[in-house]
Amino acid sequence: MKASEIRSKWLQFFASKGHKVEPSSSLVPHNDPSLLWINAGIAPLKPYLDGREIPENPRITNAQKCIRTNDIENVGKTRRHHTFFEMLGNFSIGDYFKKEVIPWAWEFLTDPQWIGFDPNRISVTVHEDDEEAFDIWNKQIGIPEERIYKLKEDNFWDIGEGPCGPCTEIFYDRGDKYGDLSDPECWPGGENERFLEVWNLVFTQFNHNKDGSYTPLPNKNIDTGAGLERFASILQDVDSNFDTDLFKPIIDKTSELTGVNYHVNDDHDVAFKVIADHIRTVAFSVGDGVLPSNEGRGYVIRRLLRRAVRYGKVLGQDKPFLYKLVATVGEIMGVYYTEVVDKREFIEKVIRTEEERFHETLSDGLVILAEMVEKTRQAGTNQISGPDAFKLYDTYGFPFDLTEDFASEKGLTVDREGFDASMQEQRDRARAASQKEGGMKVQGGPLSELTVKSEFVGYNELVVTARIEAIVHENELVDIVGLGETCQVILDRTPFYAESGGQVSDYGIIRSNQVTLKVEDVSKAPHGQHIHKVVVESGVLRKGDTVEAIVAAAERGDIIKNHTATHLLHKALKEVLGSHVNQAGSLVEPDRLRFDFSHFGSISSEELQDVEQRVNRQIWNNIQVDISLKPIADAKAMGAMALFGEKYGDIVRVVQVGDYSLELCGGCHVQNTGQIGLFKIVSESGIGSGVRRIEAVSGRSAYEYLDQQLHLLKEAAGMLKSNVQDVPKRVEATLQQVKELARENESLRSKLGRIEAGSLNDQVKQVAGVSVLAAQVNAADMDSLRNIVDEMKAKLGSAVIVLGAVADEKVNLVAAVTPDLVAKGFHAGKIIKEVATAVGGSGGGRPDMAQAGGKDASKLEAALSGVEGLLSQFA
Repeated sequence: MKASEIRSKWLQFFASKGHKVEPSSSLVPHNDPSLLWINAGIAPLKPYLDGREIPENPRITNAQKCIRTNDIENVGKTRRHHTFFEMLGNFSIGDYFKKEVIPWAWEFLTDPQWIGFDPNRISVTVHEDDEEAFDIWNKQIGIPEERIYKLKEDNFWDIGEGPCGPCTEIFYDRGDKYGDLSDPECWPGGENERFLEVWNLVFTQFNHNKDGSYTPLPNKNIDTGAGLERFASILQDVDSNFDTDLFKPIIDKTSELTGVNYHVNDDHDVAFKVIADHIRTVAFSVGDGVLPSNEGRGYVIRRLLRRAVRYGKVLGQDKPFLYKLVATVGEIMGVYYTEVVDKREFIEKVIRTEEERFHETLSDGLVILAEMVEKTRQAGTNQISGPDAFKLYDTYGFPFDLTEDFASEKGLTVDREGFDASMQEQRDRARAASQKEGGMKVQGGPLSELTVKSEFVGYNELVVTARIEAIVHENELVDIVGLGETCQVILDRTPFYAESGGQVSDYGIIRSNQVTLKVEDVSKAPHGQHIHKVVVESGVLRKGDTVEAIVAAAERGDIIKNHTATHLLHKALKEVLGSHVNQAGSLVEPDRLRFDFSHFGSISSEELQDVEQRVNRQIWNNIQVDISLKPIADAKAMGAMALFGEKYGDIVRVVQVGDYSLELCGGCHVQNTGQIGLFKIVSESGIGSGVRRIEAVSGRSAYEYLDQQLHLLKEAAGMLKSNVQDVPKRVEATLQQVKELARENESLRSKLGRIEAGSLNDQVKQVAGVSVLAAQVNAADMDSLRNIVDEMKAKLGSAVIVLGAVADEKVNLVAAVTPDLVAKGFHAGKIIKEVATAVGGSGGGRPDMAQAGGKDASKLEAALSGVEGLLSQFA
């Protein structure tokens, strides 16, 4: 029976019992910070169990994709360890209980219409105190007592305070082939391969109280979980989960790509299994929007990908190949999980990009790691140090577990505590470097106690009459501040925007007949008031003053143009690069905007141009910008984009640009896109793994930027003595001329080298049967010096050559040893190192060729004369 048929039968069976079929949730938990991944079928249903939400139907069934990464090192080495798996479940939220669910489980497992297991091969375990479950299995179902095992520790589901209860596990006897009953471990629940657990029914009937006591729950629940992969291994009669139709096609494709056969070599088989498991996990994770990165879920994905690449090397793969397996994953899983098929090209691109990136560093890192292994052995220990392992992680991107894997293969361990200590030291350094004081970033003291009201009216008004409600000077509440002092003030109403959501604060003035204040910054106090950092430019500031608050209108006008432009840019990036693009940060200032976003690779100039044109088309279409307040549920139902990590209240502000862009945003915006005028991208770059940055300008700043670029172009045209239109052609012609001059120069340099080399024959000496040339020559640079050395090697055939030259008061040195003398132990790198030291320099190189530099030209002749003496150490 195919895995897809098993999954389908499960859902059909429980639908026939009145269950609602819930689609599989994303692997990324929704509103559940306690979980990194969805790791069980019940995980997305937790709000139903704890009463936060009431389900439409108290009977639910699902096939849920899950990730667990606590046993990564066992994947590929056992029959059933996986990072990605499917859990089949049926659940009752205060509805049915044991007397219903146990007979249903038996029916599904034994009825030929469904699974059709031999009833005599099924055994169960129950909690030793759960007589009700025992009686149902024994008296109602008919399983004899000898196949019902009463246990205590393993048959009670309890994770601390909260709902808990006993459970019953169902085992299938795979027969003598998988274990001898005379083995004391060969029983349901023992360490064996014969009795395979296929299903666990949890009876959530108690509440675990704070004091450790247990009391009955008013509403009892059922939570069950069965492994699709395990069902498939039994029904397809194969040795392990990896031989089922969920994994075998991936292994077959890997075999095809690598030219290595499965089930021939144990080490190769482990590699096949690791790759098959990890590519499923990565494909599904990327499909759910998780991109490889250096933290959180992204780090897990990067770690698995790199681990799979490492095992690919076991199969002889030194180039990216994992991305070619995504289509096979889609063929297997796409019947139920369409996202793997729908997003195949995107998933492939992410994986290939990550593979290529890792291959660039992997070879160098493996060389360093091999050296560390050798150094560890020479030191007489069997453990690679933590700082060394951290250096590999920090410099070459090696995950710790990859270093552990490699070390384990060499019979060594790695110092985990030392690695963690080095990691913590780096975090502490980064934290110390990023700490900044000043402004309103660190709040406390009187601000934390101020509860005066302050209303922001700056969406629609830039000039308002207000009252000074509070003054803070030198971290104290005061009633009066004099000329020249800097302080913070709270107004009862203010038009000044406080920095948030990437939009910088407004600035301007606050004034009356008695005082003028320059507003330098605005932020939010602990209780939400806008607090203004001001300088008293004239008069005296008093609490209770009535003042006029005036926002700098021109700067605000530029800010709102840039802010609305970021919304248009966000949408355009999604259209051009894909729906995976999401805002990862922004900065909106009067003269520029900065937009950070998630994207896994570089962006071509054509794609950037397309993005820019799309934004400008929306500007030129003069589209109305509508802003409204709505309940957050209504806003999301409209399709409004909520930015990841942002906190939203029950009522949210929705910014809608025609039918083009729809986002939740508390910032300030233009009334229609035509006010932006013009949008221009200034630069695009990568700022971290999976995060790109665009710097752009709009409106007046866009005009000024283009004017500046045109001025530079005209200046270049003047230098080239051409008009602006002909600059590219003139530059191309000039570059061609430079290339020709460079070739001519190289030709002349070679001729000079041959002439110089021709005059050196008389300086060749014989030392212990070896031709030696050590001389100072005329050479303008290192390239010229190497040319002369090459000429002399060709002439002499067998020789040790050391030449030096002085250029720009610096010494250049080159040494060469012909292959026959390298074979006898002569080493150019060691020779040049000694000569360089004599002239106050350093250098080195290969046995056959090396170069160096020096500072003291006055000692060059003496250094070269000592070469003959150096050769004695190689004789």
